[in-house]
Amino acid sequence: MRALLFAALLAALLTANTAQAHKPSDSYLTLFADGHSLRGQWDIALRDLEYAVGLDADGDGAITWGELKAKQAEIDAYALARLALHADGAECRLQPGEHLVDDHSDGAYTVLRFAAHCPAESFKTVAVEYSLFFDLDPTHRGLLRVDRSGDTTTGILSPERPRFEVSAEGRSKLRQFADYVREGVWHIWIGFDHILFLLSLLLPSVFILSHHQWAPANRFRDTFWDVLKVATSFTVAHSITLSLAALSVITLPSRLVESTIALSVVLAALNNIWPLVHGRRWAVAFGFGLIHGFGFASVLADLGLPRDALLLALVGFNVGVELGQLAIISVFLPFAYVLRGTWAYRRVVFIGGSAAIALTAALWLVERAFDVKLY
Repeated sequence: MRALLFAALLAALLTANTAQAHKPSDSYLTLFADGHSLRGQWDIALRDLEYAVGLDADGDGAITWGELKAKQAEIDAYALARLALHADGAECRLQPGEHLVDDHSDGAYTVLRFAAHCPAESFKTVAVEYSLFFDLDPTHRGLLRVDRSGDTTTGILSPERPRFEVSAEGRSKLRQFADYVREGVWHIWIGFDHILFLLSLLLPSVFILSHHQWAPANRFRDTFWDVLKVATSFTVAHSITLSLAALSVITLPSRLVESTIALSVVLAALNNIWPLVHGRRWAVAFGFGLIHGFGFASVLADLGLPRDALLLALVGFNVGVELGQLAIISVFLPFAYVLRGTWAYRRVVFIGGSAAIALTAALWLVERAFDVKLY
């Protein structure tokens, strides 16, 4: 019974909203405040605006500059109605400005510039209330950067934390670090491709390979060390490329990264069914972990933080990813070890789950590589 429940939980994960296997929805909000004036720049993904207000007038799948210009007033009204700024507690009137277009790692964004007219001639605190796309996508995040007289403060706005306040003294580094730790945990939990890759590596950890056949492991200690090597290799690898990509040392096209991540899930899952690599699965985890790190880095790289703030965000986000990963392992491993000798685990969870993971990731691979929608 427990094995069937375990299989049901795996199936629920596989049948969840697979659109989230791509980069989560984010916007990038930058505020410039000097204590006397307040202005902003808001980068919003065209794909999100297309879903919310409709931009592709002729339905040809391509959004032109003319189609975007025709919707400028509607975009201004839609976006600014979901943003409120307060200076020393008094609400500021937002006035839209010019529109531009910029490319981020995951596609084209409209750049909405605006001015905020505040009642007070000078102010010490700025509060942000944000609700863009929260009614359409609860996983959406607003990545906030506030520049005040050369000092940069960062924050993350979400349905659970839609308000952010910055004082003249700024926001403590510890609170900013905690925000990015929390966001790292969240990104690993909603990053289904990363989770399925990790599960593909964990599923055979409770077995040993003997004469090209999987057999239950005899000691939990052996299983624990196998998982530790795999998890550590994956962690070290994606930490390396997360750091390099976020610091703009290495950049790769988003489609290539996302397609390769999907391919890594396919290969890891198929290796469970037709085992070619077992003793060096840690090396497989390291190799593909390098690619997964580029996937994690896209959010931080696109935010455009100054070096000191980026390092803080980088470390916090990476710690959060590891904590989220450890939480998944701590829940999965005891159940898998207890059930490793049952028919349901061997056939339904291990073989059936691996096949389902491979099929799901294969669909992602086709979608990402050829930019098509299959479902």
